Amino acid sequence: MRGLVLVAALCAAFPAMAQTAPQTRAQLVARGAYLVESIGTCGNCHSQQRMVDGRAEVVPGSELAGGMPDDAPFGRWIGPNITPDPETGIGRWTEAQIAVAIREGKRPDGSTIGPPMPIGYLRHTSDADIAAIAAYLKSIPPIRRDSGRSEYRMPLPPAWGPPVGTVAAPADTPVARGEYLVTFAHCLECHTPMLPGGRRDATRMGAGGFEMMTPGGIVVTANITPNREHGIGDWTDAQIIRAVTTGVSANGRLLSPPMGYAWYRRVTPGDLADIVAYLRTLPAVP
Repeated sequence: MRGLVLVAALCAAFPAMAQTAPQTRAQLVARGAYLVESIGTCGNCHSQQRMVDGRAEVVPGSELAGGMPDDAPFGRWIGPNITPDPETGIGRWTEAQIAVAIREGKRPDGSTIGPPMPIGYLRHTSDADIAAIAAYLKSIPPIRRDSGRSEYRMPLPPAWGPPVGTVAAPADTPVARGEYLVTFAHCLECHTPMLPGGRRDATRMGAGGFEMMTPGGIVVTANITPNREHGIGDWTDAQIIRAVTTGVSANGRLLSPPMGYAWYRRVTPGDLADIVAYLRTLPAVP
């Protein structure tokens, strides 16, 4: 629970996207706490969850200590323990190795991290933010729990792309900051239909239609483009923010997991406004 308390206490310290690197270790950890425990929704995969009143919530004491097995077309995957336990977590990894794992999908032993880790989106995380995330993950209490290993029905590539170079913070405009946040949150990974072979349809980014297996059955993701008939074009900013943070649509319908509402409700108002500003710039795909 330390991380949840920390991020709640420190949200005011980072009311919007930081454009400069934090100057102290405490600031670095605080920024990392905010990213991991809110917009990054890391615990949505890396923690155990239970359903309470139709909503998924983290099982107390399991925060970031590994998720539950889940079946997908590519295999049976498990979000691993990412607490600093030296035996079952990432306690023996350096912060630089953690950064490489997140942005490049490569463990210290050279093995490739498989899906659904959204490496293609996390590659664009800024140097300052990836340093903050690594610092935070090293600061949380270690939890000894062997979460098991994912088993894939396909061979993983030797790499998900070339090594990541220097990544700067986004330009200081609402749309640029919003694009950065939406990319970090990998929103379009789920809200874009998939083509045969497992690739996202680049002509229909944000159009929804991606089928996901959840404990409650198959969920089809929604269109989050500004299309007025099929998307969120007629929604107000407040309605979009309510949907993201509470899981209630513009018409009052309760939305389904696995959207990480428990994490998104901690996103600052400034960052939420930037996200909405960017979503309104997407092509209005029917």
